[in-house]
Amino acid sequence: MTATVDVEALLVKLNNVEKVALLAVPLPKHGVPKIRVSDGPNGVRGTTFFNATPAACFPCGTALGATWDIELLRKAGNVMAHEARAKGTHVILGPTINMQRSPLGGRGFESISEDPVLAGLGAAALVNGIQDDDIIATIKHFVCNDQEHDRNGTDAIITDRALREIYCLPFQLVIRDSKPGCFMTAYNKINGLHVSENPKILQTILREEWGFDGCVMSDWWGTYSTSGSIKAGLDLEMPGATKWRGETLVQAVGVNKVPQHILDERVRNVLNLINRCAIANIPENAEEKTADTPETAALLRKIGADSIVLMKNDDKVLPLSKEKKTLVIGPNAKISAYHGGGSAALRAYYAVTPFEGISAQLTSPPEYTVGCYAHKELPLIGSILKTDKGEPGVSFRAYNEPPSVKNREIADELLLTKTELLMMDYECSRFKSPMWWADIEGYLTAEEDCDFEFGLGCFGTAKLFVNDKLLIDDETTQTKGTMFFNCGTTEEKGILPMKKGEKYHIKVEFGSAPSSKLDPGSSLLFGQGAVRLGGAKVINAEEEIKHAATLAKEADQVIICAGLNADWEGEGADRENMDLPGKMNDLVTAVAAANPSTVVVMQSGTPVSMPWASSIKAMIHAWYGGNETGNAMADILFGNVNPSAKLPLSFPVRLQDNPAFLNYRTEKGRTLYGEDVYVGYRWYEMLDLPALFPFGHGLSYTTFSVSDLEVEKTDKDLNVTVKVTNTGDVSGAEVVQVYVAQKSPSIKRPVKELKGFRKVWLGKGESKAVKVPIEVKYAASFWDEVRNAWVMEKDEYAVLVGTTSKEVPLKETFTVEKTSWWNGI
Repeated sequence: MTATVDVEALLVKLNNVEKVALLAVPLPKHGVPKIRVSDGPNGVRGTTFFNATPAACFPCGTALGATWDIELLRKAGNVMAHEARAKGTHVILGPTINMQRSPLGGRGFESISEDPVLAGLGAAALVNGIQDDDIIATIKHFVCNDQEHDRNGTDAIITDRALREIYCLPFQLVIRDSKPGCFMTAYNKINGLHVSENPKILQTILREEWGFDGCVMSDWWGTYSTSGSIKAGLDLEMPGATKWRGETLVQAVGVNKVPQHILDERVRNVLNLINRCAIANIPENAEEKTADTPETAALLRKIGADSIVLMKNDDKVLPLSKEKKTLVIGPNAKISAYHGGGSAALRAYYAVTPFEGISAQLTSPPEYTVGCYAHKELPLIGSILKTDKGEPGVSFRAYNEPPSVKNREIADELLLTKTELLMMDYECSRFKSPMWWADIEGYLTAEEDCDFEFGLGCFGTAKLFVNDKLLIDDETTQTKGTMFFNCGTTEEKGILPMKKGEKYHIKVEFGSAPSSKLDPGSSLLFGQGAVRLGGAKVINAEEEIKHAATLAKEADQVIICAGLNADWEGEGADRENMDLPGKMNDLVTAVAAANPSTVVVMQSGTPVSMPWASSIKAMIHAWYGGNETGNAMADILFGNVNPSAKLPLSFPVRLQDNPAFLNYRTEKGRTLYGEDVYVGYRWYEMLDLPALFPFGHGLSYTTFSVSDLEVEKTDKDLNVTVKVTNTGDVSGAEVVQVYVAQKSPSIKRPVKELKGFRKVWLGKGESKAVKVPIEVKYAASFWDEVRNAWVMEKDEYAVLVGTTSKEVPLKETFTVEKTSWWNGI
């Protein structure tokens, strides 16, 4: 795909049928090629969920935000572009910058921050890195796609001020600083009208005020009208085959319901996108390949380590010794929780578990015990199964006839390593109809005498047989659950007694989506169906906790790997509470009491409750860390890397303290954004309500001081300069955080707001002058709902500088001499 098209000449040649077709499909006879898009919040998955080509998985969005490192995020974008080329992808669907209103957000881990400036500047760096190599970035989801509950139908009831100051601002900053090629619209409504057909959002704000001249696409099946979406500014209806355009749109243009020039404008934006994609010189329908290089691995490991927040380190428990007797405990130790669920999920080149990363750096192997479980659905078992040929994984054999037909002919045969099969994009040319069947088979050799519990869920139908005996029936009756973007069944379970050394034949008989007994409307996402097989040894949690505490007493140092995983945080469903699952709180409490040198390694994309926080001495927060999850953790735990990350969101003491507590779900079709502009730290500071860990918090193995603040104001810019000194014993990095507060505003404003930041690396004893430039109008303004514009009031403003939102010891002021209003970027 190297040729470009003459946009204006082609517009004259195309008839309206062809123009309408172009808004969903290519037109090869006119030289308009296909372009390939791929999900990409934390890596480029490629064209398929099912049996995808392996890819680099980056730390999740919140982890990227926790680096507070613009230069590093640009490098991350560069590697994302490299990955896109390997996958033959022209357009990456990312980054995600929705606001983290609540810890319960199912996709909160995908987004960068609760603060619009941190989110916007971080995303702009990613976009610049991606587009440095002529790959197109798609910023999403514009706007207020901040919850999963009833996300397609919910109406976000929000003030214009909150919309502009909090929710639109990160997108505004991205356009100002990086000019992304595409925008993706949100699923939800805003004040009564779906975003994909909302002219105020797409035309007035995005195109007219901000000057965006790229392509606007819907989220998958997020278009809900024909004329409304076209006239509002939605260029592309995604994905693929049209539902709302086609003949319906041709007729709408023919009767002047949609003006001709509006259709032409939509087509022009699509053709311009195609021309931008051509610059990358990626062939149409390119083969998907891997790009697993040492350089990529090294960068992923650096980003992973630089995203890990040192939350607490009393008595300098960390860094740990590589020579001491070490005990590793916890449900997240021997799995790699390297990404969240949904669109962010991908098949990684590899995934280093915490246990593997820790073991690799110790001089002698650590002891291990699970302590308790943390799964929502039973862990996938592909890694412990083998095929009839002895290969790791399972065999997948598809048929056009059901199991009752003898001597069926195989339509397709695959070797799969994962026992979660999302077949929304699975294709087989030998299928005769949408209804087909598959046998998924493997062999499990028991490692010990135990009761083993299997879990089976599907979209379609499924039965689990062990040694040809039915153990789980998820076909006869089905109950809707939260698996597969909230479309699948609940997990049905069955327990099998096992004997050490014995081999068990595991077979799932699967029927494709048309066989499902669930609401047929749910099949929207899963045309072919989905199935998931998990399993684990049955344990007694109380006994396991006692055992873990006993082992902890004998160890020199203890590491608890705790937290959530993609079962709990994923697209399609929000969390019900902030609690850690199962008996995890009891485990941490018991082990910390048994050994004061216990370190908690917490993984989650959003805050969790920590009732034991005051009783432990050391903790790191490690998010979902991508391919190098385990190695990055170990680098921090053993001091190979000095932690430098800062929290990109506030951790409340309890869920009730969160500003969205009373308003975080859809009620009768709407969600009230009742906290207004007081999101995250703005809320806690306004109410003088302590957070468990505040926004911007993060410790180091060294110490820093900040001094000599200077603020120089020109007509356009604030130039903030501060001296940062490493006063400790090791090299490290500190983040200068610049907040601004208006002295006497005409309306209520937050106590202070982040307006700029910069990360600086310093050797032992080194000092540097750090400069943070900020535009005056962005530093001082709020949204004036009466004038429908930003207002910068005549007043005195404080510039507050520190290393966390709670510690801003330096203060200077600047003055705005005359009130003025502005729009645009």
